[in-house]
Amino acid sequence: MFLAVRSGNLGRHRERLFKKMSVHANHASNGGGQIGVYSHMSATEILLQHSQCALLLIDQQAGLAFGVGSLDRQTLLNNTVALAKTAVVFGIPVIVSTSASKPYSGPLMPAVHAVLPDVSIVERRSMNVWEDDTAHTAIVNTSRPRLVISGLLTEACVTFAALSAVANGYEVFVVGDACGGLTGESHELALRRMATAGVRMTSWIQVLLELQRDWTRHETYDGARAIVEAHGGGYGIGLAYARDMIRPF
Repeated sequence: MFLAVRSGNLGRHRERLFKKMSVHANHASNGGGQIGVYSHMSATEILLQHSQCALLLIDQQAGLAFGVGSLDRQTLLNNTVALAKTAVVFGIPVIVSTSASKPYSGPLMPAVHAVLPDVSIVERRSMNVWEDDTAHTAIVNTSRPRLVISGLLTEACVTFAALSAVANGYEVFVVGDACGGLTGESHELALRRMATAGVRMTSWIQVLLELQRDWTRHETYDGARAIVEAHGGGYGIGLAYARDMIRPF
């Protein structure tokens, strides 16, 4: 489900959840803190649910990746591809936005585009997705109250979108290891600023495991496991090893 622009009213349960999360986000942004927010949520609401989430990929373009110094660029690409695959496996709508594609930044990185071949890419001028009518409308029309964000650069386009989304009542999760900053210090400072404003920090593997949660969930088991084995480093190697070792001879 790519760039899932849908019309119509929210269901009663989803509308209630969206309003509840809006209150939580505003509470955090006004200094209430994460503990205060989470104290109002049930044991299931606190965790990511695929039916509540949309994924926003911002400016995952080679021209911007050249400037990333906060982590190894191949690691950044690996993590972003893994996150995109996770969205596909769990049926999460994906909004992709790029900027300055022709004069500087280039197209969406091919490895990411290969995972999302049918995605409708929103090209924009503003650094802030929220200030582009087409991109903003695409996010709103997913009707999802939780927004998971990955992008370049952390200090600018990621931060601007995350802060604007929180201000608009979304619960925002920034996938820190699928974002890249100009330096390690500026990347961390940007993450810290967002966290202070109520944005949740996470990693691509935490997003995947939080959505799966139970390896007996057969409908997503094969896809989730394949992502971990391909992109999860030592953890993925361990899963492949365990699978091979428990096979009967």
